[in-house]
Amino acid sequence: MQFSIRGQQIEVTDALRDYVDKKLSRLEKYFDAPPTSEGYVTLGVVRGLHTVEVTIPLAGVTLRAEDRSDDMYASIDAVVDKLERQIRKHKTKLNRKFRQEGSLKTLFVEGAPSSIAVEEQDYDDLEVVRNKRFTLKPMDVEEAILQMNMVGHNFFVFSNIDTSEVSVVYKRNDGKYGLIEQD
Repeated sequence: MQFSIRGQQIEVTDALRDYVDKKLSRLEKYFDAPPTSEGYVTLGVVRGLHTVEVTIPLAGVTLRAEDRSDDMYASIDAVVDKLERQIRKHKTKLNRKFRQEGSLKTLFVEGAPSSIAVEEQDYDDLEVVRNKRFTLKPMDVEEAILQMNMVGHNFFVFSNIDTSEVSVVYKRNDGKYGLIEQD
């Protein structure tokens, strides 16, 4: 598996690059064949915290994990653990839903060994506990951010006046804002 490693406000040293490659190579045991897509790793320092983000686009699923801590190497370890849990979760879901051959379940290796013990969750207990309906008011992104801050939420759904599509603004962990738009 190939990874594009970049740094934000930090220089990616050979030692960091080697450590990331070594840790992420643990994920290869979960796949029948190494994925052909390129994964993306971003190492950064935000407000004194070492941040690691990993995105691995695969056929039918995108694996993504992020972690922040006081130590870059601890953040890398935590991200790899999160990715392993995601792979096992997707494998469990696929095995339940797709019993026929040729489905997405062939993406993951059967019975791949696990290096960490994680309690198996029952994913059939996913339940919607609240349903909310509202009218989407056409507004621009700046107004949506102001509305989001007024109601005290971390995200806000609105009708984008510029594109006439439904969009979402959200507050990022670094204190800035993100925008999700439809393709």
